[in-house]
Amino acid sequence: MIIDDLAVPIVLAPMAGGPSTPELTVAVTEAGGFGLLAAGYLSAHDTAARITATRAATDAPFGVNLFVPGPATPADHYAGYLAELARTHSIGEAKYDTDDWAAKLDLLVADPVAVVSFTFGCPTAEEIARLHAVGSESWVTVTSAAEARIAVERGADVLIAQGAEAGGHRATFVDRPEDDATDPLSVLALLQILTATTDRPVVATGGISTGAGIAAALAAGAAAVQLGTVFLRCPEAGTNPVHRAALATETPTMLTRAFTGRRARGLRNQFMVEHSATAPAAYPEIHYATAPLRAEARTAGNPDNVNLWAGQTHSLAPELPAGELVRTLAADTKSALNAALSRRIQVC
Repeated sequence: MIIDDLAVPIVLAPMAGGPSTPELTVAVTEAGGFGLLAAGYLSAHDTAARITATRAATDAPFGVNLFVPGPATPADHYAGYLAELARTHSIGEAKYDTDDWAAKLDLLVADPVAVVSFTFGCPTAEEIARLHAVGSESWVTVTSAAEARIAVERGADVLIAQGAEAGGHRATFVDRPEDDATDPLSVLALLQILTATTDRPVVATGGISTGAGIAAALAAGAAAVQLGTVFLRCPEAGTNPVHRAALATETPTMLTRAFTGRRARGLRNQFMVEHSATAPAAYPEIHYATAPLRAEARTAGNPDNVNLWAGQTHSLAPELPAGELVRTLAADTKSALNAALSRRIQVC
């Protein structure tokens, strides 16, 4: 299994929408970690081009992440919200698509990579079997024990445990407003639950930005950690300038559906404050509707109308080349583990 052969137990999170690049995937992989290339929002054709570019730059194994499509949302569930936005913003068409799911799955069966990871749901047992047949492992992102059970039953090889601290979209299989009253599990809580109740390797993700944080996850039973926000300021990342500048601030984060119709964690800004309370659960329809206003804000350098996805420890993200960052985190992790082992613990 790939996870057992890593020189450094760090997996690059697949940050769709710009930050994920072949260059970033290669840099993390060449430094001993494992790079996941984001295919979210890309066509099968563009995904194939990024796979080709990554292969041209490294002989090491890497993976690709896919968004599992959910059902379309009836228009009457979000019409009022669109009318609210249209009063003050330029918005686009709310539309539904499957993110080219079938074509991208066919691509990865025809041209396999080492790992295919999944977000927003779990493929069917038959789809996972197709990937297994061509030698690809299936890693499924989960946010609860119930989701983990589904993934294991369908044949997932590895579980990616996403805690509430994580930046970007929540990976829940179903995004329901009625679940908002229940506190989402932190990465440490979820990690302990999954390692106690499943036999699959678990990769911990969410709010981990330091060697000490990695050490804590490994000590709690994680096979590796998946890091995203900490890489956003690396020169290899395709992070847009507005987002890159905002990460270095101490602006708090919050969960919102305002930009995409699916709960996601980002830096608090004016758009989130004004529209989070009324935003519906309607993904990807709202994602497409707000695309023009977000593009306009990025062009204008306006951080108040952009989805600045970031985890809770975003202010710790350094401005370093990705390979150097991986090596620094690996050394700091080893130091933190050694320091923990050197502490005297008396058992009475």
